[in-house]
Amino acid sequence: MNNRCILQPALLLCFSTTALSLRYNLLRLQQFNSSVECQKLLEQLNERPAECLSDRMDFKIPKEIKHPQQFQKAQAAFVIYEMLKDIFHVFKKGYYNPDWNNTIVTDLLRELHQQMVLLNTMVVEKLGEENKRQAYSMIILRLKSYYVRIRMYLEAKEYSSCAWRVVREELYWNFSFINRLTDNFQN
Repeated sequence: MNNRCILQPALLLCFSTTALSLRYNLLRLQQFNSSVECQKLLEQLNERPAECLSDRMDFKIPKEIKHPQQFQKAQAAFVIYEMLKDIFHVFKKGYYNPDWNNTIVTDLLRELHQQMVLLNTMVVEKLGEENKRQAYSMIILRLKSYYVRIRMYLEAKEYSSCAWRVVREELYWNFSFINRLTDNFQN
């Protein structure tokens, strides 16, 4: 009798762990595909001409984002969600480069929004308040500062074509960092 009482919770734990693992594997695949699609869309927005080299700037992305091995799955998902949200707001502001194809920008915003909804539904909503506070630590504050620097740069450069090309390139690399964070879903 006691063995049956122990067996039921053990099986439930195994099945819930397997289901959670499958959810993260699906999320990892979808996030990777979405990042690749966003990078393709950004590539279509123009190459950076040589005359914009003087406008280049180091926006100082937090070092934890470049080397994300210390993040747990839920924390990584929360950081990705915040990155996507901030990238979305950079473009949603409405000041994007007038030389860009509006359809491409709309497709990029749609792709970002879909991924944010997926992350929010699968992970962020399910984080407990304690985990949200833990995930919303100094890294998120540094990440927010990073995106504020990008927006301030655009504003200081009066949303010029060169400034947008520099920002486009910076945000392109953000998706490589997002893919590194997504690798944490594999474990």
